[in-house]
Amino acid sequence: MYKVRTYNQISVKGLERFSRQSYEVGSDIAHPDAFLLRSHKLHAEPVPQSLLAVARAGAGVNNVPVIEYGKLGIVVFNTPGANANAVKELVMAGMLLATRGILAGIDYVQSLTRISDVAEMSQLLEKEKSRFAGGELKGKTLGIVGLGAIGSMVADMALALGMKVVGFDPALSIDAAWRLSNEVTRMENLPSLLARSDYISLHVPALDATRHLINADALAGVKPGAVLLNFARETIVDSAAVLHSLDAGKLGRYVCDFPEPALLGQARIIALPHIGASTEESEENCAVMAADQLIDYLENGNITNSVNYPSVSMGRTPGTARITFCNDNVSGVLGHVLSVLADHQVNVIDMMNKSRGELAFNIIDVEAPPAAAVITSIQAIQHVIRARVI
Repeated sequence: MYKVRTYNQISVKGLERFSRQSYEVGSDIAHPDAFLLRSHKLHAEPVPQSLLAVARAGAGVNNVPVIEYGKLGIVVFNTPGANANAVKELVMAGMLLATRGILAGIDYVQSLTRISDVAEMSQLLEKEKSRFAGGELKGKTLGIVGLGAIGSMVADMALALGMKVVGFDPALSIDAAWRLSNEVTRMENLPSLLARSDYISLHVPALDATRHLINADALAGVKPGAVLLNFARETIVDSAAVLHSLDAGKLGRYVCDFPEPALLGQARIIALPHIGASTEESEENCAVMAADQLIDYLENGNITNSVNYPSVSMGRTPGTARITFCNDNVSGVLGHVLSVLADHQVNVIDMMNKSRGELAFNIIDVEAPPAAAVITSIQAIQHVIRARVI
């Protein structure tokens, strides 16, 4: 029986993926094989020796000590794309709120409580509505920084609205490139995108390399009056630089999902309470994807959407046993493991080896379940981090 400890409130649809016959799931599980969480911070949490995997029901993993877990042989998963539609729709709302006088118009109407006559209110609104006139999105240029699961969906949405779309992503993967419409013009660098865009939407992960990606130098070259939208992570934008650009009349508006005290009370800033992925559908999608990835790893050793180990997946031959092990990505480790299997007369049926940065992961299918001594010998090999039999 596998044990899964949950943090935060996980969607019931995700929890239902774990069969009661094979899994014990709860918030107070001792000796867990896996963690399933949303935004709970794990950096200060003790790490159980039993822990094999962590699944974050969401895209960002800044609440998980990814590197440290990797060195312990703990695979960390996230759920890219599961909340993409929710974020995409909020980006559209952000653009509309920044372009039309929607919020100011609503506030004005709600202030007219002194008027009780319908005709009088109608006449007044007809007179004052020009105060809340805005523009249209059609024909404007949207610049998208980060063209992954969310960025590509935002691009499709903007094209459907009649906008022109330019994009910049130095780490664009082959899969992401296949998803991207050929109507998106790829920019060679960030300054080119900023200078050309009426709207700029950020969709990159929070990494050291992206910290304050939008800073004073970047904003110095922004198209005058442009709207900056940040529904990615707060650290990507230097708030002080944004305030300075707004005050200088360079940046037109800033729409974000990450309020800070300094951003409040600013007429040209629309700050939302971090609701980008807060839809019922998004939370269900993230929970289901996270649960499925944990199940496939625990039961088969397959890895999909890990942020610290390579993607590796191999079908299983009925009647065989499976050995998995992770190791430091140095030469000779796999050879030593195969020698151990040969010494113990363990017949290998199929195998797969993948690496990612400093770590590697291996799946080896063998004819029959190996003796405990075999796994002990594999675990003792230099640079092997963790080994198990499934």
